[in-house]
Amino acid sequence: MSFIQAILMGIVQGLSEFLPISSSAHLVFTSNFYKVIKGIEIVQTSNEEVFFDIMVHLGTLIAVLIFFRKDIANILKAMWNAIKTKDWSDKEAKLGLFIMLGTVITVFLALPINEVAEKLVYSPAIVGILLFITGFALLYSEYKSKKIEEKKCEVDLKTSIFMGIAQGLAALPGFSRSGWTIATGLFFGLDRVTAARYSFLLSIPIILGASMVYPLIKIDVHEAVQYNWTAIIAGTIVSAVVGYLCIKYFMKFISKFSLAIFAYYCIIAGIGTAVFFSIYG
Repeated sequence: MSFIQAILMGIVQGLSEFLPISSSAHLVFTSNFYKVIKGIEIVQTSNEEVFFDIMVHLGTLIAVLIFFRKDIANILKAMWNAIKTKDWSDKEAKLGLFIMLGTVITVFLALPINEVAEKLVYSPAIVGILLFITGFALLYSEYKSKKIEEKKCEVDLKTSIFMGIAQGLAALPGFSRSGWTIATGLFFGLDRVTAARYSFLLSIPIILGASMVYPLIKIDVHEAVQYNWTAIIAGTIVSAVVGYLCIKYFMKFISKFSLAIFAYYCIIAGIGTAVFFSIYG
């Protein structure tokens, strides 16, 4: 893991985690394209690269926590009051329950397909195809949303369940987590801002869990000492800063414009990378 590679991947993670274009796909593309340029075999595995992937995700988690700090505080306060009063009618308290439910659903779906997801890291052409599918999912959700006259500004039980399912399926690189969850929200009638806000809040427990669990069960301490920690820390900081700015401007963008531009990007990028890595992979 070189310093330049770490900075580049930190930027890519910060941009693509919150835009509906699949951060995991772009990390796969960036890492493997770097290997092609350097003449390194794509099949080569590296625990340092996997750990770095977790760390840049942690960077974007920090971005979410800072940007939505007031929302998180309100949800936790409402849930605490609901526990004490046994009254869960408050919309923020219910939102907290929906996030917990969506997280449980995500875990049950993501765990069985995690082994497949890890193998796809070394099959960038297939990841390109999955990104292509994500593009069509975004286009269809926009088409469906336009047919719904009265948009919902609150998440309900049914929507939270399906958004949890969408997040679980997005464990596959190429299936954008934010893309599939926001698209699902639009499909079930949420307005764009509400869908995006809930999507980002829903990501917090999953990213936090992965960031805490993975190092405990898979990191070899003796091997980790040899990692390029300067590059890892720099990449993590860059992903946090870029991620925060990305959330800020994406929330403004989505309040006024559709996801079509991201859909077309996913389709074009998916085809392009699938062809490129089919030839050079």
